[in-house]
Amino acid sequence: MTDELTRRFYKLGNVDQVPDPGTKVFTIGKRRILVARWEGKIYAMDDRCTHDDGPLGEGELVDGEVECPRHGARFDIKTGKATCLPAVGAVRIYSIEVREGEMYAGLPQND
Repeated sequence: MTDELTRRFYKLGNVDQVPDPGTKVFTIGKRRILVARWEGKIYAMDDRCTHDDGPLGEGELVDGEVECPRHGARFDIKTGKATCLPAVGAVRIYSIEVREGEMYAGLPQND
């Protein structure tokens, strides 16, 4: 089974809701999704620091990385990889599509 078949896409909102550069948090069910816009491209990840579950959406977007407001951990918005301590684990990233100005996040169906 391909990855495409194991995801379901959910509408988040209009691409204009996210500043460039900047971030905005959207909610799908109980899941908070951080959408980041950097250099004209859109990225999506969990709105949760892997160090202490801090809300990444309250942090700053700096050079393509989101900084957690609690302890300064940073995460690459393209890969989810932790780039600065105290976090060592990656944040889950999601595929995102823009269709006619609307953003859709691809979430795993088994979550």
